[in-house]
Amino acid sequence: MKPFVPAAFVACLFSGLSADPFSAAPAAERHFGLDDLYAFARLSDAQVSPDGQWVAYVLKKPDLEKNSSPGHIWLQQVAGGAPRQLTNGEKGESRPRWSPDGKRIAFLSSRGGSQQVWTIPVDGGEARQATSLSTGADGHIGSPDGSAIAFTSDVWPDLASDADQKKRAADREASGVQAQVIDGLLFRHWDSWRHGKRTHIFVAELKGGEARDLTPGDFDAPPFNLGGPDDLAFSPDGKELAYTRGPAPAFEAWTTNADLWVVPVAGGEAKCLTADNKGWDGSPVWSPDGTRIAYRSQLREGYEADRFRLAVLERSSGKVHYLAGDLDRSVDEILWAPDGATIYLGVQDDGRSAVHAAPVSGIESAGPIRKILSGIQFGGLTMPRSGSFLAGEVQSLTRPADAARVDLTRPAAGVVDLTAVNERLRREIRMPVAESVRYAGAGGKSVQAWVLKPPDWRAGRRYPFILFIHGGPQSAWQDAFSFRWNPALYTSRGFIVLAPNPRGSTGFGQAFAEEISRDWAGACYEDLMKGVDWAIAEGLADPARLGAMGGSFGGYMVNWILGHTDRFKALVSHAGVYNLESMYGSTEELWFPEWDLGGTPWKDTKSRGDYEKFSPHRFAANFKTPTLVIHGELDFRVPVAEGIQLYTTLKRRGVEARFLYFPDEGHWVLKPKNSILWNRTVIEWMESHLKGP
Repeated sequence: MKPFVPAAFVACLFSGLSADPFSAAPAAERHFGLDDLYAFARLSDAQVSPDGQWVAYVLKKPDLEKNSSPGHIWLQQVAGGAPRQLTNGEKGESRPRWSPDGKRIAFLSSRGGSQQVWTIPVDGGEARQATSLSTGADGHIGSPDGSAIAFTSDVWPDLASDADQKKRAADREASGVQAQVIDGLLFRHWDSWRHGKRTHIFVAELKGGEARDLTPGDFDAPPFNLGGPDDLAFSPDGKELAYTRGPAPAFEAWTTNADLWVVPVAGGEAKCLTADNKGWDGSPVWSPDGTRIAYRSQLREGYEADRFRLAVLERSSGKVHYLAGDLDRSVDEILWAPDGATIYLGVQDDGRSAVHAAPVSGIESAGPIRKILSGIQFGGLTMPRSGSFLAGEVQSLTRPADAARVDLTRPAAGVVDLTAVNERLRREIRMPVAESVRYAGAGGKSVQAWVLKPPDWRAGRRYPFILFIHGGPQSAWQDAFSFRWNPALYTSRGFIVLAPNPRGSTGFGQAFAEEISRDWAGACYEDLMKGVDWAIAEGLADPARLGAMGGSFGGYMVNWILGHTDRFKALVSHAGVYNLESMYGSTEELWFPEWDLGGTPWKDTKSRGDYEKFSPHRFAANFKTPTLVIHGELDFRVPVAEGIQLYTTLKRRGVEARFLYFPDEGHWVLKPKNSILWNRTVIEWMESHLKGP
C-alpha cells in the first residue's frame, strides 16, 4: 500500500523550493523558512593542521536535483582570510585528516567506485588513491611518521585474501539469490545487513603495497560504536596499534562488553589490556611519550548509557588509573596535551558542552580537574602540535556550525569563530531566540528545557504550542543546530516550542540519566507534562492548541501520550516504539531493552510486568488524538512494523491518522527530497490542527 501524500506536496516537491507553500517571506522581513534550512551550508569535522596555521573541514549543501548531499573539503587559515576549496569530486569527500608534516590531507571518497582513502597535497595537485580493497575503507588514521595509514573494512572473516573477498561478492551477485543463512545475532545494524561480515583493521603503506589485516578472526574490531572518538590509534613510535575489540560473535546483540587491545603494526599476537572490566573500554588516545593510553571506560555490561569514565593505563605495568572521578558527566572526547601533563575532556553539560582539564603528572595523586570552558556548544575538539589552542565547531539551536578556536592560555576569553560559512544568509533572516529555562518536574526535581518563541513574539499573547520530545531516551536536546528536527522552523511559523530534557537526559548527572531505566513512562512522562503546565502558566502556550512530536523514544512517548491524555490536539510519532514485546523480538541491539526494561519478555513475572506496564499498545482503547505516524522501511532499530501497528490501530479505532512511509530511509530521514517532504508533512499536520483552516 502506498503512503498518503497530498498532491500539492508532490507538485511542490518536484518543482523546486521556490514553489514551497511554506517558504519564507520576502528578504527584507524574512523569518527562517524551510528553503533556508536547505540553503544553509553544513560544516562538520573541523581538523586543525599540526602547525596550527590551517583548519580543514567538510562543507555540505543538499543537491536537490541529484537528491544527495555531497561534502567537500575546505581550508581556512587560522589567522583569517578567505576560505579555499580543496576537493570537488562529484560524489563528495569526507573525514579530512592531516599528514604529520601538514603537506597532505587524507580523506574518504567514492570517486573511484567504492569508498576508499585518498590523499591530496594541501598546496594543490591531483588526489591519489591510497587504498584499493574491494570491500572499501573507512575510519582511517595516519601513522606518526606519515608513511602508512590504518583503516577499517567490513570483510568475510573466513577469507584471507582480497581476491577471495571480491570473488565471493561477485558470485553472490551472479547467483541471483538474495537469501541469507543466519547463525548469530546482530546480523543487521541501523539500516544495513551485515551478510556475515566483520569489521577489521587494515594497515597500508602510502607508497604502495597490499593492505594487511591486523585483526583477523570472527569478531569485530572495532565493534559497534557507542558514540565518541575513534576506536583505533597508532602509538607515537608507530610500532603498535591500540584499538577496541568486540566479544565473541554469539554474544554481540546482548552485551556492550568491549575491550582495549594492542597489536604490533608489523604483525604478531594481539593483547587484551582490559579483560578484568566487563563494561565497554575503548576510544584509545596515546600519551605523547607512548607510556600511557587514555581511554573511555564503562563499568556495567549491557548498559550503553553507563557513565563513560576517563581511564589511563600504564603501558609497562598494565595498571589502570581512573581520573576525573568527581566529574558527574560522561566523557565524550579526549585530547592529550603535547607536553603529556594534561588531558582535555569534552562533555555534555546542562544542555550545552563543557571542556575540562585533567592533570596527569603524578598520576597517583593527580589534582582535581578544572572546567575551562562552558555555557556554549563547542565540540569536535582537535589541537595543534603547540598545544596552544583547541579547534572545533561552535553552534547553537538557531545557528549552524562554524569552525572555531579557544586559546588555552586564556580560555576565559571564550570561543573565536574561524569561519562564517552562512554569514550572508543569516543576516537576511530573523531567527527566534532560544532560552534555557528550568521548571519543577516530577517530585519537584528541576528540569532544564529550551523554549523558542516566534521572532515577533509579544508578551501577554498565547500561541499554539509544540512539545519536542527527544529520543534516546538517554540523550538530550543540546544548544545545537539540527537539520532534521529544527524547532526554529515552527517558531518562525508562529508556534511556541518547548524542548525539555526530562528524566533520562544526559549532561545533567548520571543519576538523572538513570532514572529513566525501568520507568520509561513514569517520571519522564510527568516531567514532560509539567513542562507543558509551565508553558501555560507562563502565559506562552494556548491550552486549547497543544501539539507534541518526537522520534524513536520520543515517538514512544508520543504513543504513550495517546493512551494517557487528551490535552493535545495533534501528535507526530516518528519511528516510535508501539509494542514493547514485538519491538524486543525485532530490534538489533538487545542490550537496550534488556537493561531499560529489566530483562527479556519471558524471563520472569517482574520482567514481563515491565514490558506490559509500559507498552503503549495496551492502552489503545483510549486513543483519540489525531496522529501523524512516520516510519522508514530500513529502520532496524525500531522496525517499521511498530509504525504500521500504530497506524492500523488508529484507523481501526476511528481516530484521524496519516501514515508517512519511506521505503528508502532508516531510523533517520536523510535524503534531501525525503527530508523536505518530511518537514512539509509535519508542518502541514501541525498547522491544520493547531491553527485551524
